[in-house]
Amino acid sequence: MHFSLGRQNFFNEINQPDDQIDLAKAALYLAQEEYPNLEIEAYLNTFEVMAAEIEERLPVERYPLRILKSINQYLYDDLGYTGNTRDYYNPSNSFLNEVIDQRTGIPITLSLVYLEIAQRLDFPMVGINMPGHFLIRPNFEDTGIFVDAFHQGEILFEQDCEERLTQVFNRPVQLQPSFTDPVSPKQLLARMLTNLKFIYLNHQDLPKALAAVERILLLFPDAPQERRDRGLLYYQLGQWSQASQDLAKIARSPTSDPKGSVG
Repeated sequence: MHFSLGRQNFFNEINQPDDQIDLAKAALYLAQEEYPNLEIEAYLNTFEVMAAEIEERLPVERYPLRILKSINQYLYDDLGYTGNTRDYYNPSNSFLNEVIDQRTGIPITLSLVYLEIAQRLDFPMVGINMPGHFLIRPNFEDTGIFVDAFHQGEILFEQDCEERLTQVFNRPVQLQPSFTDPVSPKQLLARMLTNLKFIYLNHQDLPKALAAVERILLLFPDAPQERRDRGLLYYQLGQWSQASQDLAKIARSPTSDPKGSVG
C-alpha cells in the first residue's frame, strides 16, 4: 500500500508499543498530510524552548499546584494561548502546528501542548477519558485535581468535573471512575482524528473525511464503526470495489456496532 510521506511517518510512529509513541510527533505527522512541507523538528523544538523557559521560573521546592501555576502563567498569560470559542469547528484547531502558530485550539489539542510541556518538566500528566470535554491530570495516584487546558488551565476537582459534565449533557451526571482513566496515545490520536472526521463530514469534504477514517483504522484496524464509515465514504466517492469489501465485512461481523466509537 502506497502512503503519502505524512501518513507513512504517522504509521511508523504508531506502529510501536504505546510507551514508545511520541505523541507530539504523531500529531505533527497527522498535520503533515495537510501541510506536506511541515518542518517537524522545528515544532518539536518549540516545546523544548517552552519547557526551558518555564524551568527557569520554578523554585527548587516543587509541588504539583506550583508547577501547574507556572505552566498556566507562561502558556496563557505570557504567550496568550486560548481556547478557540469563535471558530471552534475550524479544522486548523486539530492540527498541532496551527495550534502552536495561532496559539489557539480545541480542548484536545491545547491539552496536547500542555502534556508535552509537562513531560519535558519531568511532571508526568495524562489525558483522561472524560466524555464531552477533554481534560488532563497529573499522573499520580489520588491527586484529585484536573486541568482544563481549553479554559486557561483551570484547576478542577471532582465536584467541578461533575458540574462541567452536567453543563455538557444538560442533566445531572455523576463522575464515574472510568471517566478519569488515562487514555492511551492511540486513543488520544483517534479522538483527534474523529473530531476531524465529523468536521469534514459537516463540510461535505468527503475525501478528507475518508483520510481521517483511514488513519483511525491504522490505529484500530478492527473498529467496526470506522470500517462501516469508510465503506460508506468509498460508496459516496464512487469507489465501488473498496466499498463492497468494507460493507460486506461489516455485514458478516457478529460484533459490529454502528453506535460504537473509538477513543
